[in-house]
Amino acid sequence: MTLSIEVAAAFAPGGVLSRAAEHFVPRSGQTEMALAVAHAIEGAYPLVVEASTGVGKTFSYLVPALLSGERVLLSTATKALQDQLFGRDLPRLVEALGLPVSTALLKGRASYLCLHRMETARHEANLPHGLSMRALARIEEWSHMTRTGDLAELPGLDERSPLIPLVTSTRENCLGAQCPRFRACHVNLARRQAMAADVVVVNHHLFFADLAVRESGVAELLPSVRIAIFDEAHQLNEIGVQFLGRNLTTGQMLDFSRDLLAAGLQLARGLADWQGIVAATGQAARGLRLCAGKQYPGTKLRWPVEGPEGLNAADWRLALGAVHASCVRACAALDLVSEIAPDLVRLHERGAELAERAESFVNACEPGCVRWVDVGTQLRLIESPLDISKAVKNKVLGAAGQTEKSWIFTSATLGDDDKLSWFTQPCGLADAQVLRVGSPFNYECQAALYVPQNFPKPGDPSHTAKVAESAVAWARQLGGRTMVLTTTLRALRAIGEALQAAFEHSGDLEILIQGNMPKRVLIERFREGNASGGKACVLVASASFWEGIDVPGDALQLVIIDKLPFPPPNDPLTEARSKLIEAQGRSAFNDYFLPEAAVALKQGAGRLIRRETDQGVLVVCDSRLVSMGYGRRLLRALPPMQRLPSEQELMDRLDSLTRTGTTTSP
Repeated sequence: MTLSIEVAAAFAPGGVLSRAAEHFVPRSGQTEMALAVAHAIEGAYPLVVEASTGVGKTFSYLVPALLSGERVLLSTATKALQDQLFGRDLPRLVEALGLPVSTALLKGRASYLCLHRMETARHEANLPHGLSMRALARIEEWSHMTRTGDLAELPGLDERSPLIPLVTSTRENCLGAQCPRFRACHVNLARRQAMAADVVVVNHHLFFADLAVRESGVAELLPSVRIAIFDEAHQLNEIGVQFLGRNLTTGQMLDFSRDLLAAGLQLARGLADWQGIVAATGQAARGLRLCAGKQYPGTKLRWPVEGPEGLNAADWRLALGAVHASCVRACAALDLVSEIAPDLVRLHERGAELAERAESFVNACEPGCVRWVDVGTQLRLIESPLDISKAVKNKVLGAAGQTEKSWIFTSATLGDDDKLSWFTQPCGLADAQVLRVGSPFNYECQAALYVPQNFPKPGDPSHTAKVAESAVAWARQLGGRTMVLTTTLRALRAIGEALQAAFEHSGDLEILIQGNMPKRVLIERFREGNASGGKACVLVASASFWEGIDVPGDALQLVIIDKLPFPPPNDPLTEARSKLIEAQGRSAFNDYFLPEAAVALKQGAGRLIRRETDQGVLVVCDSRLVSMGYGRRLLRALPPMQRLPSEQELMDRLDSLTRTGTTTSP
């Protein structure tokens, strides 16, 4: 029996999935995708699948992969999705299919407790501001009970906690085989389990980090894997360019300084002027930061040739030279004492790498890359490739010595044309087979679209205030259950503050704003608040909240998007990509800005309808969607929703949703 026949039988009415998987309903789109994946596995070729919301793509790629009997690598966009895939979806299917399959979860170093660094932190006299020995003791108590060391298991630990860097390792500070706790290392245990498993679940960050520095263990795993599947593949290009370039940050310098002082005083006191060396390193890092002057947080400074725009080129070179010199001085001191302890050897390697990075930024930018400086509390010097096509062709699809593999890439949003060129071109997959599977949802009955005509233009300073004013009225009419998605952090703050001011005295609605608490907590609070009997909520968010958020049922029935999500034209990476397209004789607007906006708009709209029974309204507060010629292309990217011609019809629809609402789905 061929794999395709087995897969078709599994998805058929009365098949193994309908007998074993709870609430399974055969869907033609899901079976179509599953058969396409099966054919790609049998033929060992790359396949790109855009599977719209509701298709059930997870089962579509997992079933043929598991039934193939081959070793499989699964990669997801985030650690949360990774945990869901490993902890829920895989076990359910393995049990349903009755297969003797072993699975393993592999994350990056920052996800695992480092026993050596935890013990080192315990002996530090002064913990960073805001941290207590009690919090450290809680982690130490948990360390005696955990088998995996995965910090996601520790209840109540905020993923933003400044304690995490103190009890986890990085590639720079890991001691490797010289570590006194090497045998008990959770990272090494996870890697050993991954090497022995039939199915390994990783994330895109880990995959590309390994392509860049071959450090995470994926490089050893990949040659033995016959099937590689990338879910939420629309993030691959942007994640990939982060790792395939180079960077130097003042934060790296200050972390190096802190570790150098602690190790020097503890292991080699009196053998070098550690305080003087560390003071020089820290001063060099702060001097580089001061070169950028006062900038709005999040500012990106272009870096054409001599140095970042707006900065004195001579001062910049001098500051970079001071960073290099301070690292060289630290390495010279470490040279004399490195035999005393592995910690000092690793510090020497870190110092040498920082010196090399500083020197590389003095030299010219690599061809095909772009440089810029991110300005915030720390300074980030970045050199990035424009896309990942070269790396995918050379290091993934065409890697020497690898057997023929099946590469599967899937997401709900991969482009706005039949070739899915928004995704395939920058990812080096122009020759891959492409499949688009539509959603099973009846959007014309379940959802409506409203585009206000009387709003100020998006560039008008009063536009954001008008969005906030209208959001107050619409959210009040619906009784919460509203998500406002903004295209900028400035709009996020302005709209969030306006909504808080509108409801602070009445207390009718709770306003949740991105950044005020961890993302996971915000989403849980939003779901609970909009459930029956809870205090209704409005969530105002940007960036990562445009995708990957699943709030089914009546908890979310209104999504407001402040304006069309075009890429920021003054972003250095956007500028460089635009110039490259124009140099090729193409239109940057048609071939870059429009597809980017279409994909982002589709992702934002995808938050609204998550189940066959959901009802809701999408409001896009940007009249260009209906007044400009290119708006038709953007509208085609959206699901076929009913159009509401007036605000009165919008209010009537919101009122009907309030009257017909049911208990929120779990």
